Amino acid sequence: MGLTASVLAIDAGNSKTDVAVVAAGGEVLATARGGGFRPPTVGVGPAVDALADTVTRAYASAGVTSAAHVSACLANADLPVEEERLAAALHARAWGSSVEVRNDTFAVLRAGVAEPRGVAVVCGAGINCVGLRPDGRTARFPALGRVSGDWGGGWGLAEEALWHAARAEDGRGGPTALARTLPAHFGLPSMDALIEALHLGHVPPARRHELTPVLLATATDGDPVARTIVGRLAEEVVTMAVVALTRLELLEEETPVLLGGGVLTARHEQLDDRVRELLAARAPKAVPGVVRERPVLGAALLGLDRVGAAREAQERTRTFFAA
Repeated sequence: MGLTASVLAIDAGNSKTDVAVVAAGGEVLATARGGGFRPPTVGVGPAVDALADTVTRAYASAGVTSAAHVSACLANADLPVEEERLAAALHARAWGSSVEVRNDTFAVLRAGVAEPRGVAVVCGAGINCVGLRPDGRTARFPALGRVSGDWGGGWGLAEEALWHAARAEDGRGGPTALARTLPAHFGLPSMDALIEALHLGHVPPARRHELTPVLLATATDGDPVARTIVGRLAEEVVTMAVVALTRLELLEEETPVLLGGGVLTARHEQLDDRVRELLAARAPKAVPGVVRERPVLGAALLGLDRVGAAREAQERTRTFFAA
């Protein structure tokens, strides 16, 4: 019989997958990185097949063949039924005796707190918010886009900026510097040229996310329309956090509220200041912070929580990823 690790931690996002093999004492035996995890695009089976290469490499490097528990924080695990299906698919691989699948936002949250208690709002390509209590209670949102009531995220911000810029150029809306800065990012002279390039595919749709940093920079330069969009994002971030705190009965307790993802960790002064201002008004006990740790740390800590590891073991894992 081969050696067994305590936790196989998986953080699988749309663009990359990180895996860590952790011993009972918190020592990280091996790590590996692989490609993105996209079950909506390729199906659950092929998506899990793609994870298999990364897990196999990590196990081989660690000199183990399985783990007591698999802690998987996965992109596109947005609904409980999706978590159940993915957990069944991972369990069938026999990578560990038990399997728990969570949305990848939980990894961001757990990476930033000393215990499983707090709320995290993540704004990357999309926007999501989750909360945890040590007793196992959670708060979450479907985070499926406009159909589930979401606004924000890099894609949503880029679309909003394009909408205002297009209307500014043709006269349906008020003036904004976005009508100049957005097309200039692609070396184009006008919004008409950018609209044509996007429509005909000369600028690939996947590049629209590049416009979010342009929006933030235009807001920094003082453009009122861009600043309004950024302000609306701050409102949305705080609204999600306050709802999660309320659901978990943490609104009246000192509780970490952590921000993660490329947009919320960009150190944009207006966005940061407005989020903190609104939190102070609506959730005075909230303790805001920013998560820059690798999310696979959060997946590992959630796994160590599950197997009842001592605090010293968790700190040993955290120290490894901080190095």
